[in-house]
Order: sequence, then C-alpha cells, then structure tokens
Amino acid sequence: MDDQLKWKTISSEYLSHEPWFTVRKDVCEKPDGKIVNDYYVFEFPEWVTCFAMTEDGKVILEKQYRHAANEVCIELPGGCVDNTDASLEDAIRREMLEETGYSFETVHYLGKISANPSTNANLMHMFVATGGKLIQEQQLDHNEEIEVFLASVEEVMQLAEEKRILQSMHLSTIFYALRYLDKIKYV
Repeated sequence: MDDQLKWKTISSEYLSHEPWFTVRKDVCEKPDGKIVNDYYVFEFPEWVTCFAMTEDGKVILEKQYRHAANEVCIELPGGCVDNTDASLEDAIRREMLEETGYSFETVHYLGKISANPSTNANLMHMFVATGGKLIQEQQLDHNEEIEVFLASVEEVMQLAEEKRILQSMHLSTIFYALRYLDKIKYV
C-alpha cells in the first residue's frame, strides 16, 4: 500500500557537491502522473547520537557553540558516520570516545529518525549506552570545542522540561532512551 504513494525520480542534478553541503534538484512523477519540478534534496552523511551513562548512572552531556543557531547548545554525544566505521555501533562508539573520552560496556540501538524527511536524505540513528568509563582525553576535530559535563537522569529531564535542549533529534533520543531504561512511562 505504501509503495503506491511513492514518487518516481525522473532526473537528478547536483547543484552543490561539497562535504557539508550537497544539494540536488530532482524532477519527479507522482503516482497520479503529475510532474513535480525542482524538488530540492539535501544529502548529509548518516548521523549517530547516544544517551550515554557512566558506571554510576550519570548522563554524559556536552555544551558546544552552534554557529547557525548562534547558540551554545546542550547536546548528547554523536556525529557523522565515517566511511571507516564498520557499523553504526562502531560509529557511535568512536564518536563518544573522541568527544567525551568515555568507553562503554553496552550500547543498544534505539532506532532511526529524520531531521526533516521532506528535504533531508539522511537519518539519525539513536543509541543508549551504559557502563561508561573515562579512559582518555578528548580527541576533537579542528573546529570542535566541546565541554563535557555529567548530569543525573532527573537533571536531564529538567533540562528538557525547561526547553534548554535545542536539538530536537537529541530530545527524541532522550525520550526513547528514557523509555528503554524504564524511566518514563506512557499514561
């Protein structure tokens, strides 16, 4: 049934093919035969993010400046899946080690979400990790400045309640992780 809703791509043209700004213009045909001209799609690498907890049950959070929003944001660890990552789990383990210095006993896949499925071709893959141990210093990319801090689950929930976490995909990850950890329930 869902396949009956899908569009057929007739042609694609790349307008920009940069590492962080790949945009294509598609011409599509809808199931009813109507043509959709100039449909713009942003191609990003796959993303991973994690609700990461230390051995003593603290949540690992980050603060970093996000230039497009002109905000210092509270976020979860995560980033892009690299070509060298053998799996999504390898990608999130690498990102957490680089950004926070922590290694984790267990990592569990929570699912995938999209920042905006009408324009973005990639997905965010969500994880929860437990048993985190600090084993090294951060190994940040040249343009990253990340301040790591620890918070209780209750403090994370309060930050969310106060709307102090701007990154909506990270809020989704927090929600799914808290559900998985049985910290919140549907009523």
